[in-house]
Amino acid sequence: MPKDVLCEVSSCTYWGQGNLCKADEIYVVTHKEEAEESKETDCKTFKPKH
Repeated sequence: MPKDVLCEVSSCTYWGQGNLCKADEIYVVTHKEEAEESKETDCKTFKPKH
């Protein structure tokens, strides 16, 4: 398991200083049966800042 999960989406509630994700869990799904590129996946953990 990686020590740090990096994220550049500063509009997300879980975004932290240094581009670190502060979520307790990460949920990623695929748009196809088997993803071959990152653009074929989607982070469902994303929650917009309010």
